[in-house]
Amino acid sequence: MTTLHLTHTAALTDFAPPWHPERADRIRVIEGCLERQRFAALVREQAPRVAHAALHRVHDEAYVAATLSGLESGCLSQPDGDTHVGPGTLEAALRSAGAAVQAVNEVMTGQVRNAISIMRPPGHHAGRARSAGFCFFNNVAVAARHAQAFHGAGRVAILDWDAHHGDGTQEIFWDDPTVLFCSTHQWPFYPGTGAACEHGEHGNVVNVPLPEGADSAMFRASLETSVLPRIAAFEPDLVLVSAGFDAHWRDPMAGLDFTEEDFRWATGRLLDIADRVCDGRVVSLLEGGYDLIGLARSAAAHVEALMEPPARCFERAAEPAPEAAPVPNPAAA
Repeated sequence: MTTLHLTHTAALTDFAPPWHPERADRIRVIEGCLERQRFAALVREQAPRVAHAALHRVHDEAYVAATLSGLESGCLSQPDGDTHVGPGTLEAALRSAGAAVQAVNEVMTGQVRNAISIMRPPGHHAGRARSAGFCFFNNVAVAARHAQAFHGAGRVAILDWDAHHGDGTQEIFWDDPTVLFCSTHQWPFYPGTGAACEHGEHGNVVNVPLPEGADSAMFRASLETSVLPRIAAFEPDLVLVSAGFDAHWRDPMAGLDFTEEDFRWATGRLLDIADRVCDGRVVSLLEGGYDLIGLARSAAAHVEALMEPPARCFERAAEPAPEAAPVPNPAAA
């Protein structure tokens, strides 16, 4: 079995001003990397549109109706000042959520080992009844609920390593013991949530806030000590990743100092756990990442790790963490 790669040309529409960081070039640079020979074994499919019923499992019906209508007309009043709507937003949002559902379908039925969606807009800031932070529908939450409703997943674990806390995902699953939500993120930072004391109603939320300037060693230690053991102990039937790459040291939208090799390592560690507890079922969904070079390198490293056989993932997971290093100088890159 291999890795499924989902995308669609709808994600190449620019529905925000040219200066906006959440732009179509994000998808172009990743897809350019994935055209290289070492990614030839990817199973490539087009992202379908999501069924409205899948959105209703996560979002309030009135919110879904208003958002669909607003995106279709290009006049949605709810988003914050950073979340723009334009021609093509509706199609992209429907296919971004649809990719999440299709990825779950193929992973849960054993057609592929794991899957990644390279789509936009992202989703982890969208709550039950609100748009925010470039997000309209919470794609990872849609994936989790679909896995439970259609594939009998009793427990789903979500790992969110975006530099910004997934406040929408946390809100949606705050009181649900069947979903474990784990997040590493810069803090204090946008959106203002994600303190270590936020545990969820059933202890099902694990927040590991990291200070500005946190580097590879801190990221890896946070996963090893606080996150990965919780995921392993939870024994999920499916692992989902909110794969934001704006924690890369080059990214202008955050102040963390990770490298692409950190995302490769984290993917390998997560796959090792998934191989032991849920037959390797992992679905990864693109979130943030706004420096095009850092994003492309990080996404490529992540996908390479997803494609590796289980034995190699275990070898990478056993590699020691690097020593803490000085903050790199972007001007020297």
